[in-house]
Amino acid sequence: MSVRRKPTIRDVAAAAGVSRGTVSRVINGGHWVSPDARVAVEDAIRRTGYTANHAARSLATGRAGSLAFLLTEPQHLLFDDPTFALLLRGAAEALAQRSMTLVLLVAGTPAERANVAHFVSAGHVDGVLLISSHEADPLVEQLLGAGMPTVCCGIPLGHDTPVPTVSVDEIGSAREMTRYLRERGHRRIAMIAGPHDTPGGRFRLVGFRDEMGADFDPGLVEEGDYSQDSGAAAMSRLLERTHDIDAVFAASDLMAAGAIAAIHRAGLRVPGDIAVAGFDDSGLAATHQPPLTTMRQPWDRLSEEMVSLLLRVIDGAEAQPITLPTTLVVRASA
Repeated sequence: MSVRRKPTIRDVAAAAGVSRGTVSRVINGGHWVSPDARVAVEDAIRRTGYTANHAARSLATGRAGSLAFLLTEPQHLLFDDPTFALLLRGAAEALAQRSMTLVLLVAGTPAERANVAHFVSAGHVDGVLLISSHEADPLVEQLLGAGMPTVCCGIPLGHDTPVPTVSVDEIGSAREMTRYLRERGHRRIAMIAGPHDTPGGRFRLVGFRDEMGADFDPGLVEEGDYSQDSGAAAMSRLLERTHDIDAVFAASDLMAAGAIAAIHRAGLRVPGDIAVAGFDDSGLAATHQPPLTTMRQPWDRLSEEMVSLLLRVIDGAEAQPITLPTTLVVRASA
């Protein structure tokens, strides 16, 4: 009985009508390959049944063929905050198209951060997608100091070393939402900001303050940690302090949902008494009652741009920061 020969790169190249070098580039990440050639190679791989020998490829290229998705938050937030799941799914899909693997790492404690630093410096991944960062967190400098290619989601705070970033226009987005609320006739607008040591927490507050101008009242600002419970607690503090708030801008949809719960507990209506707006449009906003007016982040594009930028950094290319636009989505809450 004859044994069927395992398909090779030569077979894929012949089936796709391209060179073996083109096939190799597609298999190793798809860099510097035209879209048509990539489609032809991927189709040929499916038709021939070719499977890359990842162990041999790693030995030959010195690369692991995988990237880390690094979340520097407590583990429960991976499941509680839908924004992280959206970015994770998008990054996994982007790498699957390049025949690469995504490794999920969570580093919410000093011990976990030490383990992560050791893991990535040992060569188990080719680069790091840093999904969240805090100003006092030394992990960014540790990664860069170890020569680990790293791309941050959002602009990391408090670091002198330039870091490639993919982010949304935090300040401009917050200004747009604040302007929308003012144009709707609201004047006593409060904000529930995110943590001040995170880019979203700091820059969204900057945008809100800039747009409010002379009407900005620091007494109408509370801080949460992006969770629903923190949004409810912040809203309760605002209601205890003043009774003339007519709108609230929360720096995340989860905090906006918490704010609405607190407003309802106080016997007030949304949006009849207080309009509420959020930020993210991560899935919760559309299904919440009432549906949330929010700033939509381009989740799929954020993931794709982070992966593409990191692969270019790994290849030694110059990395320019990428800033993506958001979209104002008007629903029933404001």
